[in-house]
Amino acid sequence: MYDLSPALDVEVQPGTNILLAGPPLTGKRALGFDILTAGLTSGEGAVVVSTKDSAQRVLKDFERRVDYENHPLVVIDCVTRQQGISDVSEDERVKYASSPVDMTGIGIKLSEVLEDLYQSREITQNRVMLHSLSTLLMYSDLQTVFRFLHVFTGRLQSVDGLGLFAIDSTAHDDQTMNTLKQLFDGIITTHEDGEPTVRLP
Repeated sequence: MYDLSPALDVEVQPGTNILLAGPPLTGKRALGFDILTAGLTSGEGAVVVSTKDSAQRVLKDFERRVDYENHPLVVIDCVTRQQGISDVSEDERVKYASSPVDMTGIGIKLSEVLEDLYQSREITQNRVMLHSLSTLLMYSDLQTVFRFLHVFTGRLQSVDGLGLFAIDSTAHDDQTMNTLKQLFDGIITTHEDGEPTVRLP
């Protein structure tokens, strides 16, 4: 089982994919990072697929939460190369996709990282957060994003991972939200005032 975080006091089955939805600036990213940190501190792996922030910024945020140097935390940065910074090299901690448009490339990187965590490092429980679906939808149509997520969530299911997918709910129409919701086992909603609400199967 995956214990989400002390703040939520919820456990979910391996292979669960959760949509993390709410208006901008209601703490989705912070909540997702807290859930990943809860896993890291109990020996699990964590992967952040970032379509909004550079790997450096993501790692800085984790630094405030946990001494990640000794933990299996990996960031797939989909931002830096898109900004024209091409002389960045990958290491065990940071991987680069060319841009948020390159969903095939993002999917390949994720598969490689998961394979490394499972097979090379023998870490069987891994938490993956994609931040944010809203960025993907800015660059690609709903159908393309849906297909990508269908494969992505299926991959996490097959390896008994935990998937978290952040989205700015107010940035998209109801049809888009309802279409995407079909792919997820549960939803955590953040609010401008008050605690997040959790809806799980």
